[in-house]
Amino acid sequence: MKAKEIIKNGLLKENPTWVLILGMCPTLATTTSAVNGLCMGLATTFVLMMSNIVISLLKTVIPDKVRIPCFIVVIATFVTIVQMVMQGFLPSLYESLGLFIPLIVVNCIVLGRAEAFASKNNVWHSMLDGVFMGLGFTWALTLLGIVREALGSGSFFDHNFIGGADGMLLFILAPGGFICLGLLMAAINRLKKS
Repeated sequence: MKAKEIIKNGLLKENPTWVLILGMCPTLATTTSAVNGLCMGLATTFVLMMSNIVISLLKTVIPDKVRIPCFIVVIATFVTIVQMVMQGFLPSLYESLGLFIPLIVVNCIVLGRAEAFASKNNVWHSMLDGVFMGLGFTWALTLLGIVREALGSGSFFDHNFIGGADGMLLFILAPGGFICLGLLMAAINRLKKS
């Protein structure tokens, strides 16, 4: 598999959010603002990249019978690093993302890429896959966060542009997340077909 194909797969062709429809729990729960979406996506990208590298390096020494538990231990190690760094240096962001940081361990995007790609490919391609699948997830979360924040709070990356007026609360709540996700998916699918 060529690097160009890996990049295209992660960002567009096999985008975890828009195409594969994976990781919907953090997608809907953390995208109440653009900053939250961006940071959750970047945290997941780091975990994807690092776990893909380590799993690719260890693929020949991990026995088949304990493959999945070993993958989870590797993933959990990098999630713990992200959690500790966020808690130490970005406490307000850590408070905002809360429970969803540790849940990256069981995010089907991360485990799926470890199983489907990193355990079968070389380190370079596995790293590229992790980076670009993560960036595909990041741009999807950020876009959804931008739309929900703009409609729900009248702001853009925490900068109010309405001038004292409130946005539509619906879009900050779960139903608004589903509505925005559905409309954005429809728009992206329409653009891909044209």
